Amino acid sequence: MNSQPRPRRPLATPQEIAEYCGVPLGTVYQWSSRGGGPKLIKVGRHLRARWTDVEHWLDTQTVKSSR
Repeated sequence: MNSQPRPRRPLATPQEIAEYCGVPLGTVYQWSSRGGGPKLIKVGRHLRARWTDVEHWLDTQTVKSSR
């Protein structure tokens, strides 16, 4: 049994989220203010996200083919 904690990844910045998702930075801030997008965390006065939340949100955005 491995009782060692998993190493944590650094939190994603809005810029990193925008680049990863291929959207403008302003879109990430719109998600924050209007809802939508991945779960964002306020750390002090900075927005951050867990990469697992970004990836989970992207998985929920999958669109079925119309064929």
